[in-house]
Amino acid sequence: MIMPNTPHDFILQLSGVHTHIGEYHILQGVDLQIPRGELFVLLGRNGAGKSTCLRTIMGLWKASQGRIQFKQQDIHTLATPDIARRGIAYVTENMGIFSALSVKENLSLAAINGAIDTSRLEWIFGFFPALKKFWNYPAGNLSGGQKQMVAIARAIIEPRELLLVDEPSKGLSPAIVHNLMDAFRELKASQTSIILVEQNFNFVRELGDQVAVMDDGRIVHHGQMQALAKDQDLQTRLLGLSMDSHQ
Repeated sequence: MIMPNTPHDFILQLSGVHTHIGEYHILQGVDLQIPRGELFVLLGRNGAGKSTCLRTIMGLWKASQGRIQFKQQDIHTLATPDIARRGIAYVTENMGIFSALSVKENLSLAAINGAIDTSRLEWIFGFFPALKKFWNYPAGNLSGGQKQMVAIARAIIEPRELLLVDEPSKGLSPAIVHNLMDAFRELKASQTSIILVEQNFNFVRELGDQVAVMDDGRIVHHGQMQALAKDQDLQTRLLGLSMDSHQ
């Protein structure tokens, strides 16, 4: 007999979340439950509200209605730095790195508990060797893909309980995307929970445990990633295309 999930099985819960940005009503009653230690994929067409959902969780935009709980504690009224201190890291689509600072300085600023753990840094270098090569270079001088590596490395330079990651494979070469997949697998194995917004369907098909599809600020589908990956008709209905068209 399969037992139903309890609230303690979920690291993050969104209940009836609405977000207004000026006169625009972006999120319109979003309900999500993110299981502990899983990679949860958020899909949808451009403008569906995916990035707004991540930013609202992180407190960068405030929910105008509803409730957001992290480990059964309300966080929707907290400031972004306080949310980060609770163990949540966010990798934005535009990366948000400090261009004038070196790669080392960017990562050092993210080590909020003190000095960088050298063993964890070597683990990160294993996935992104270019960061070691350009360790003392200004981050603004790096390529787009290398800047993306800095942004991801900064988010995982310390252990986090939850990662919010927006379009991580954007601008990365296939080889680095493969390394990124390995990094996410190891993070999952360490019981790090991940919410991933991504347009590379083959990437998410390999990694995702559960998936939700957004449209017009609402969740219109929620299920197992493998079930969606196998159902081309459902993909076309929800996303306007099938994953096989991206191979």
